[in-house]
Amino acid sequence: MIQAVIIEEEALIARELQSKIAAVAADVNIIEILPSLKTAKKWLLNNAEPDLLFMDIQLGDGVSFEIFEYFDLTCPIIFTTAYDEYAIRAFKVNSIDYLLKPIDNEALGNALDKFRRQVQSHSKPPSNVHDLLKAMQTPQQDGRVFKEKFIVSVRNNWVPVKTADIACFFRDNLNYLHTFSGDKYMLDFNTLEEVEELLDPKVFYRANRQCIVNIEAIQQVKPHENQKRH
Repeated sequence: MIQAVIIEEEALIARELQSKIAAVAADVNIIEILPSLKTAKKWLLNNAEPDLLFMDIQLGDGVSFEIFEYFDLTCPIIFTTAYDEYAIRAFKVNSIDYLLKPIDNEALGNALDKFRRQVQSHSKPPSNVHDLLKAMQTPQQDGRVFKEKFIVSVRNNWVPVKTADIACFFRDNLNYLHTFSGDKYMLDFNTLEEVEELLDPKVFYRANRQCIVNIEAIQQVKPHENQKRH
């Protein structure tokens, strides 16, 4: 039996989540519901870690991420929140999923399936931005894996940029990406070759040593003056 704890300030929402968990996962036992940051800290101080944590983020007396400043938790966490701006920060800790309220049974069931697979494989949850990027990748039919999102730094925050929104990657001493909307971000890669290996060749074209272009961004091709026309 999986011993789990819910951290949720709204009693009705907590009971509803407990009911949904019971409906989709008979092997999960909720041993405690903690309504605040203060009670969560006190409980964790006096009890062993549960097998799994369901954790809301915005609590009445603070943000649940503060817990990680006091405890070096190793148990997996499923975040349950009404806010999507914390997703990147959530995956820097022991998160295996990030569910937006109102939570439906299918999403909850899928999150618990992820947890079980992790336990069975003894694999660790994403613990940093690069692991998060791997989790965002999608396998292709030929077995290769291409990135769906790149993480960039914006005013000291990590922000995901969808690969489909990127017009080109280019090198100018450092590596950058340009979006179709005109935004420019620096990339944490040493070479464009590293970037190229992560891109779908059906979508991105290596125009030259300094640039990789999204095919959708190509409006015209001008032949070289010495190139023969057929």
